[in-house]
Amino acid sequence: MWRYTLKRLIQGVITVWFIATATFFAMHNVPGDPLANDKAVTEEIRANLEAKYGLDRPIGEQYAIYMKNLVRGDFGISFTQQNREVNDIIKEHFPISATLGILAVIFAALGGVLWGALTALYRNKLPDIIIMFLVILGISVPSFVFAGLGQLALVNLNDLLGQSILPVAGWGTVSHMLVPSLVLGLGTMAYLTRLMRSSMLEVISADYIRTAKAKGLPATRIFTRHQLRNAILPVITVLGPAIAAITTGGFVVEMVFAIPGLGRYFVQAVQQLDYTVIMGTTVFYGAFLVFMVIVVDLVYGLVDPRVRLE
Repeated sequence: MWRYTLKRLIQGVITVWFIATATFFAMHNVPGDPLANDKAVTEEIRANLEAKYGLDRPIGEQYAIYMKNLVRGDFGISFTQQNREVNDIIKEHFPISATLGILAVIFAALGGVLWGALTALYRNKLPDIIIMFLVILGISVPSFVFAGLGQLALVNLNDLLGQSILPVAGWGTVSHMLVPSLVLGLGTMAYLTRLMRSSMLEVISADYIRTAKAKGLPATRIFTRHQLRNAILPVITVLGPAIAAITTGGFVVEMVFAIPGLGRYFVQAVQQLDYTVIMGTTVFYGAFLVFMVIVVDLVYGLVDPRVRLE
């Protein structure tokens, strides 16, 4: 187990290094000057930034400086936000994105397992047909469409009732989180529903399920102890990447609902060509995704004792 864990950690470090390297060279091939006059107010500021990041040196030396700072956990200073480090931006705004993402994952996981099991139990019947139709919509329609429709529904609901039941945008209370997390988790919930349905159908027809029924075990116990427990394993496998994807992929939802999360600053950095913010957040997101994949690999072995990670 320890040998497998160490191996996965080494692979994760290599993956993060590749992400950082690819991001560095991609950003240096983007047209435009990151220290344009409207960003660096004076020539003195421009000269200091060039000296700090080696922008006046060959690309190889710039890469060495970048990796040296990265190893120390220093993502640099924003080119567009005065006296603000990228580390501070991540520390301040990632918890907001993480909170939104966790709520969306909880909604997606519970809904995916529930609806997936229900469609398998009522295969080819009316509940199965209705849920699978909604699942296809959830997978096909982009999140920004659901975000716009969600805001429109909130506006109409508040107008109809004559008072603000749920806020249309902003952040700060639980009521601000409900609709954005619902919108953000819809696509993942639809995908998990399909995955759970397929896995559940395989388990239902397994020999040990028929044996359990032949022994006269209660239907509830067969469902919870045998069917659900074994069918949920593929869901756990994809749950780690899904958590990272939702937590780091709510850019559009954060912009639509005016949520001050990290994704919103990433979009602004791309628009303003803020190199340090783009590279810092990209490496941070990549490392977070790799970490979640490793955690799921380890948890998978604990959930299913038949899996031998060695």
